[in-house]
Amino acid sequence: MKTEIFKRAIVCRNKLQFLYDLDKFSIEPYYIAVEKNGRKVIYGKLVNSSEVKKFDYKRIANIKILKAKKFSPVIPIIPMAS
Repeated sequence: MKTEIFKRAIVCRNKLQFLYDLDKFSIEPYYIAVEKNGRKVIYGKLVNSSEVKKFDYKRIANIKILKAKKFSPVIPIIPMAS
């Protein structure tokens, strides 16, 4: 269920809000991954910050998609050598 919520938010570029170990976070979700130990994680940029954090699925609760709040991904541009 969490995966479907996260996928929908990533595709539609909606911000997410959730509890993580009883702390409230708002993120711009970027991608979902499975670590070597088999745990699912989601990476996202914290709202009002440039920090990208990794969140373990098992520690996430009370997920809300903030449909009115969309975002544009920030992609670093690396100059190409000519």
